[in-house]
Amino acid sequence: MRIFIDGDGSPVKESTIEIALAYSINVLIVTSIDHYSMKEYPKNVSFVYVDKGADAADYKIVQLIRSGDVLVTQDYGLASLVLPKGVRVLHQLGYEYTRENIAGLLEQRYFSAKVRKSGGHTKGPKAFTQADREKFKEKLIVLLKEVNEPNEESDILK
Repeated sequence: MRIFIDGDGSPVKESTIEIALAYSINVLIVTSIDHYSMKEYPKNVSFVYVDKGADAADYKIVQLIRSGDVLVTQDYGLASLVLPKGVRVLHQLGYEYTRENIAGLLEQRYFSAKVRKSGGHTKGPKAFTQADREKFKEKLIVLLKEVNEPNEESDILK
């Protein structure tokens, strides 16, 4: 099992890496070359850089991800493409995309896009908060415990 992060603009990269380290899980961050970084990361973290362009990271994730992997993304479309592969998909706000909820989410996105295209306005996302981060961390830990046990006790939630 690996954890993939749809890396462009993800506010939960560090939290995901911290938790993955406690569970000895490899993390693969797929991101645009525009976000290239010289920052040092733990050895369980690797990057795949893709060209600039809409959906380039998404296409690479779909190509690389396998059954049993976990994906962290806020992209409903990407989630809908990897769910049939047997991937667990977690949103940065701490809810899991499933085969049962993805159709409704895609439909909602479609109607919002129609409203915007016709000149209407829709609400944007709320600012990401520390409470959102904690909820995400809790959900990721629960998800990982379902498939894996940590090597040692950890103060991850502190």
